[in-house]
Amino acid sequence: MKRLMLAVLGMGLFLAGPTLAGAETLNVGVYPNNPPWEVKQVDGSFTGFEVDLVNDIAKKLGDEVKFQDLGFQALFAAVSSHRIDMAISSISITNERLKGQSFTQGYYDTDMALIANNDSKMKSLADMKGQAIGAISASTGEAWIKEHTKDYGIADYKGYDSQQNLLLDVQSGRVAGGIGDVAGFLWAFKKMPTMHVVARIKTGQQYGIMLPKNAPLLGKVNDAISALKKDGTLSALYKKWLGVAPPKDSSTVKVAPLPHAQ
Repeated sequence: MKRLMLAVLGMGLFLAGPTLAGAETLNVGVYPNNPPWEVKQVDGSFTGFEVDLVNDIAKKLGDEVKFQDLGFQALFAAVSSHRIDMAISSISITNERLKGQSFTQGYYDTDMALIANNDSKMKSLADMKGQAIGAISASTGEAWIKEHTKDYGIADYKGYDSQQNLLLDVQSGRVAGGIGDVAGFLWAFKKMPTMHVVARIKTGQQYGIMLPKNAPLLGKVNDAISALKKDGTLSALYKKWLGVAPPKDSSTVKVAPLPHAQ
């Protein structure tokens, strides 16, 4: 009887072994001060919309997650060198980025915004003429400023290594305004009520998860995102972190194919 029990126990361990051993660790690069998308807590853990998303993807794949604290610009180098498996941090899918990295389908339709402190006389994008405007370095906000400097007569551009430093300089008036993700700004304004959105900037862009070019994981991660859209998980995350339900025709709801460079 003892031999039979040991044999049965051994068979159970054998069957369980591949499942446990098959769980991989997804190394995910994170820009740590980017609410509501990513926020590093005092204990070193991370919270946020995209943090929840990656954890839900890992559950679909049967994997674990390890987050790595990286600066926004460092995310691109870490992905390209395969130091990390993927990167999150409100990274817009652009044709230029698709030439060097791969992205999953989008899951959030993003607008940008011009912000200023409440003492500012700026009322529209046209009022940037002759002013110094800031953005996070290597962000789509920076790209937009560089593309439209002549159009709006922007006098000077200043790049920042963090959203917090950008916000502090806008708040103090060291730069006249800042350009970046509207959701991130609105989240910050809950604790910094002395600033406001001057104008929203439609981009037609979406956030996606960035992976090394043609990474083997790409299809699996993208399929997991499709499943999270279909079962309503992504819509629930949107409402949890942004306070409203996503539009029914948005990328948070609609399943889409993998994006490719044009």
